[in-house]
Amino acid sequence: MDVALEMARAFVADGITVVACTPHILPGLYANTGADILRRVEWLQGVLDDHAIPLRVVAGADNHMVPDFVAGLHSGHLLSLHNSRYVLVEPPHHNAPPRIEEFFFDLLAHGYVPVLTHPERLSWINQRYSAIEKLADAGVWMQITAGSVLGTFGRGARHWAERMLDEGRAHIFATDAHDVTKRPPQLSAALQMVADRVGRAEAENLFFVRPKGILLNEPPSALPMPVHRKPTNSATRADTTTAGRARGFWRIFQ
Repeated sequence: MDVALEMARAFVADGITVVACTPHILPGLYANTGADILRRVEWLQGVLDDHAIPLRVVAGADNHMVPDFVAGLHSGHLLSLHNSRYVLVEPPHHNAPPRIEEFFFDLLAHGYVPVLTHPERLSWINQRYSAIEKLADAGVWMQITAGSVLGTFGRGARHWAERMLDEGRAHIFATDAHDVTKRPPQLSAALQMVADRVGRAEAENLFFVRPKGILLNEPPSALPMPVHRKPTNSATRADTTTAGRARGFWRIFQ
């Protein structure tokens, strides 16, 4: 709980007002369940309120790819983000799963919007980027980790994050924060760097508009979609207000 309170204060200090609590769910390794996560998030909100920390927490899960995934969502064992149509999906990190396209297309066919977590950090993205392209083009959302554009995860992750931004294949950003030391929230710094690259309007879509749409369970058709663009470094660099504008945004982050 001490770490949780430290993290909550760090989120608030970074201008974040809403956090999606998304523990991993993976049988045999992360034995979490949707029902238990919901109970614990409700309990955590009460503790934050008791400590007068102005942070709203909502429930979700970083759901790993498993058989009968849709059935798991229907039963409540797996969780979507804030009980919405948007669901985090984490593929294996080191090996591209066979028939990955079919897995995600099945989720789309059942009315969900899969959100693939940190594709830029997958070790197989170099060999299978075509799969990422197909998924994004089919309606799968891509969630980029803020630290990737800051260089926290190395040159490779930064390269792919920037490429996906330029190609219009990045939909939202997340902190993917784990603590306040090795993996702290770094969203406002990433927001400024992204605004420098793709412009402030699209940066706000990535950090505010689409995340808010997830909270409201709006369909993707009601939200602005990313577009392919060339990197823009000069037009927005003079704007020094973006990081400050992060404060007060109503956002949802991992």
